[in-house]
Amino acid sequence: MPRPISASISLPSLKHNLAVVARQLNSFSQQDNRVAPHIWAVVKANAYGHGIHNAVRAFEQAQGLAMLDLNEAVRCREAGWSKPILMLEGFFEPADIAAFRDYSLWTTLHCQEQLDMLKATGPGRPLHALVKLNTGMNRLGFAAHQYADAYHQALAEQRRGVLDTVGKMTHFARADDNVSVTEDQFGVFLEATRDLPGPVSLCNSAATLTPRYWLWTPPEFEQWVRPGICLYGSSPFPNQSAHDLDLQPAMTLRSQIIGVQDVAAGQGVGYGHSFVAPQAMRVGVVACGYADGYPRHAPNGTPVTVDGRPTHLLGRVSMDMLIVDLTPVPQAGIGSSVVLWGHDGPSVDQVAHASGTIGYELLCALAPRVPVSVQAE
Repeated sequence: MPRPISASISLPSLKHNLAVVARQLNSFSQQDNRVAPHIWAVVKANAYGHGIHNAVRAFEQAQGLAMLDLNEAVRCREAGWSKPILMLEGFFEPADIAAFRDYSLWTTLHCQEQLDMLKATGPGRPLHALVKLNTGMNRLGFAAHQYADAYHQALAEQRRGVLDTVGKMTHFARADDNVSVTEDQFGVFLEATRDLPGPVSLCNSAATLTPRYWLWTPPEFEQWVRPGICLYGSSPFPNQSAHDLDLQPAMTLRSQIIGVQDVAAGQGVGYGHSFVAPQAMRVGVVACGYADGYPRHAPNGTPVTVDGRPTHLLGRVSMDMLIVDLTPVPQAGIGSSVVLWGHDGPSVDQVAHASGTIGYELLCALAPRVPVSVQAE
């Protein structure tokens, strides 16, 4: 039989999480007497490890998809997605522009070199574009003092027929934990974009789930939000759980106990004996390791569920196996079910927090050797 590790992707959970976002946007928009923002469902990195085709099926109610990779955008079109697709890093060389036209992709414009490529291009299907402003994230985007000129260059390409829609975009660095920093970024955005026409896209998951951030935008602007991690059932906030946000885990990583050991007091467990038994105890060996995408740096105490009961990791994670404490689950033995994260187990955020990282990394790191099934209903 195959090795007893698998991941399952729940399309109903993905749909539920998108609906949670949409309901919040609609509710607060109605209270503020404005049109609700449109939603770019972010599906970069193979839909955060959940599969591009699964995302296309689950996010059909979104107004658009957003991603980075041209091949993934093509796969979305081939899977039947006909609505807008935004490329978050735009194109990288002049030859990309033809593909963007062929597949009706929206582009981000974040540097002068991209504008120069547009100026050098000939006639063809016009592209929709969002011109990105660096308001303090200091990754991609035009500096505030360059922005108006860059935007007017884009508007000139609109008049020439190379571009269609031209809009404004930025990215908040600390929407998850610092209102004042986010407010400062928004102030920079308002000042730099003053009197410039076109739609607006500001908000990632944390900002989308914090209504005041997108409600700052004047109601007359067409607005697009860009939720990502929250759509997959992971919280974007350090101190608020996905459960508290009514989000459901969309990926569940499961395995089984494949070995049991009785460990005497004073004996070590695993490579390096990073755990030494304080008393006699029974431990279970699980068919899951860092080659499956589980974090090697997960420490003693990282939560795991065995036969529906919570327990924890012992010792160092190896390539193909990890070890768990069976003290809380005395009936467990070879063949007992194990949930590493997801439905009926710890959340991916709990495992990530214990491991000193974030849920994004664990979801995206699921290894190709792990069989994946899809729960459609």
